[in-house]
Amino acid sequence: MNVLVADKFEKSGIEGLKAAGCDVIYEPDLKDDALAEAIGSSGADVLVVRSTKVTAPMLDAGRLGLIVRAGAGYNTIDVAGASKRGIYVSNCPGKNAIAVAELAFGLILSLDRRIPENVAELRAGKWNKKEYSKAQGLYGKTLGLLGVGSIGREMIRRAAGFGLNVVLWSRRYAGQEGTLSDVELRELDLESVARLVRIELAPTPGDVAARADILSVHVALGPDTKGMVNRELLGRMKPGAMFINTARGEVVDHAALADVVKEKQLRVGLDVFGNEPATATGDFSDALTSLPAVHGTHHIGASTDQAQEAIAAETVRIVRTYKDTGRVPNVVNLAKRTPATHMLVVRHRDRPGVLAHVFDQLREANLNVQETENIVFEGAEAAVARINLDGTPADEVCARIKKNQDVLDLQVVTL
Repeated sequence: MNVLVADKFEKSGIEGLKAAGCDVIYEPDLKDDALAEAIGSSGADVLVVRSTKVTAPMLDAGRLGLIVRAGAGYNTIDVAGASKRGIYVSNCPGKNAIAVAELAFGLILSLDRRIPENVAELRAGKWNKKEYSKAQGLYGKTLGLLGVGSIGREMIRRAAGFGLNVVLWSRRYAGQEGTLSDVELRELDLESVARLVRIELAPTPGDVAARADILSVHVALGPDTKGMVNRELLGRMKPGAMFINTARGEVVDHAALADVVKEKQLRVGLDVFGNEPATATGDFSDALTSLPAVHGTHHIGASTDQAQEAIAAETVRIVRTYKDTGRVPNVVNLAKRTPATHMLVVRHRDRPGVLAHVFDQLREANLNVQETENIVFEGAEAAVARINLDGTPADEVCARIKKNQDVLDLQVVTL
């Protein structure tokens, strides 16, 4: 299996792919037309990328069967185009969660203790203990979280260490209010943490903003989250509160944020922006970064050695599983439910040609097979095929299938 790695990737990941029996082409600087050409010329079965965009022309350039985003998101990949062409898209969720949570808390601490300003004045040869002794402290404050995925959960674990209370909103608990149940805590793997920190649900993102001393964003970017942190939500924040975004820049209305920073003296920590350069280095300008109460970093949330090694190991696991079994862990573009309306259940002898006979009859009846599964009994004498169809097989179709002496029984189930 040929694997084209078109972004910077850990040496351990390259070695792991080779150990899995893959032929690896490592070209970390490929972009645009050059990447499309390489996909075709290399005969790549698998493409591994990080921040590189994967477009429709690239999908048509060769014979790709799998694209792995070596990271948590996949908004740089034409997922709809991949789905149309039957190309799997997979990612590495949760592997950078600790790194992002660590940076988020770094931004929180830097805002409260004004660490960058301290450093700048010391480097300029100035001592100003009187000014920089002013800090509120974090203990007993309320951390508001928008999103409780893998990063949000790591935020809660660290909140316990700082003595913070937590109020959160998540799409999975939208509209709910109060404390999380034992079942919900168990689902989130937060049972032990809940003994150390009070965790409460708020029914809307705005309600979280109103209650939080520190509001931190951890939602994925999608049609329903783009611009969700708008003027109305920000306007509900407490004067002097902190706002942290280590998710995606497009989740926040930056013009509204700049206005509310001035109106409410918000303190802001940002790792992501809506107008980031397309390359790793380049010129950058954003009105927010010129404001004295705003601290920013260069979209480095996942950029720790620990996180990158974990992502590399997960990428290797995905590719190895695909190579050895044809299955894809963490796949993001399979239909949650097919258009199938009926299931044909066929109990048959495990012999050559039996299922070919069944599919021939379905084809002649113009019935499309959406999904199929064939389960073989011990001894390999008999099997049961479950065949999901986009319509109802007529009685005469079932009768023709039954004519095969190796078909033992069949039934039609409405889905």
